[in-house]
Amino acid sequence: MTQKSFVVMAKPVGSRCNMHCDYCYYLEKGQYSEHERQTRMSYDLLETLIKETIGAAEGPVVSFVWHGGEPTIAGLDFYKKVVELERKYLPAGWQVWNNLQTNGFMMNDLWCKFLKENHFDVGVSFDGSAKVHDQNRHDLKGGATQERILRSIQRLRSFGIEPDILCTVNSKSCEDPLDVYRAIKATGCGWCQFIPIVVRMPDGTFSKESVSPEGYGKFLITIFDEWVRNDLGRIDVQLFAETARIMAGGEASLCWMAETCGRALIAEEDGAIYSCDHFVDDDHRLGMLQQKDLGEMADCDFQIAFGEAKRTALTKECQRCPFLKFCNGGCLKDRFGKSNTGEEGQYYLCPGLKAFFAHAQPVLEQVMKMSREGKTQAEIMASL
Repeated sequence: MTQKSFVVMAKPVGSRCNMHCDYCYYLEKGQYSEHERQTRMSYDLLETLIKETIGAAEGPVVSFVWHGGEPTIAGLDFYKKVVELERKYLPAGWQVWNNLQTNGFMMNDLWCKFLKENHFDVGVSFDGSAKVHDQNRHDLKGGATQERILRSIQRLRSFGIEPDILCTVNSKSCEDPLDVYRAIKATGCGWCQFIPIVVRMPDGTFSKESVSPEGYGKFLITIFDEWVRNDLGRIDVQLFAETARIMAGGEASLCWMAETCGRALIAEEDGAIYSCDHFVDDDHRLGMLQQKDLGEMADCDFQIAFGEAKRTALTKECQRCPFLKFCNGGCLKDRFGKSNTGEEGQYYLCPGLKAFFAHAQPVLEQVMKMSREGKTQAEIMASL
């Protein structure tokens, strides 16, 4: 994205969900809704959202991410309306990119057929093996869900949809990283991303599901070593791909690794627009879609300052770090640690990330050198 462009992450049913995951940070966000009880985004609001997003876009590609809670609760007819409205407002020659982020719990043949026909990308939350996934990801009765979600992934693939796997890194998954990775690999999907769980309690302690900095680093290094020696060209891991992109002179496309952020707005079911998925609260409400223009909210002084804080609020330790170009200080939501000199605002997972970058960078340099020399991926893996 350019600095001017932005992505809308729409929450058509707010924080409502048909599962109950122990580490979910979003279930409580319904308290900020203007509605006494969260409902589904009205078609009038949906039309305003789509019209103004397209109107403010630079083109020729406009992005929408449909998120939650669980966005499939909005129903198939809602997304048929989405497609209808996008076609209504999309200029000739432009394209729209829809991404549905789902837990996969309701993924039947009708959903798969619609998503395939309308070219939706799909991300499925899946924590790997049953012993890890079922530790935290439950249905509303507390039951296991791994087997059901695995069937959904297989169903999507049978319709020609290659879902992205969204896997959390939590205290349970850190016990056996390879078990997690190999279960993801066994799905046959070609892309996965690892999302660290960090939930800080009011008293300054962390939830039992939270990953430690050391556990996070160990998790990433263990999987990296498995991936780089066995799976080059077979499966892409987001963090590894972003690291290689930066090493090759490119810029990070992932918000927490970029120099600044603030270009991924949240649109809630009541029309409220927020700064970020992790900052849905009264302090970061930019306004209501019914009352303010979406593009103006994206470019308001508050939101620009919010995004710039990722760069301007770096600790001195971050500024001197040899790996700053990779993470740019990490996500703002987790900048509550202390630096080596006692300065507040250090990224909590920094020690784990440093360990990973120190380990992975020389190996990726080897990979890139051998690639430039014309070696095949099989030859590179054999050499490593």
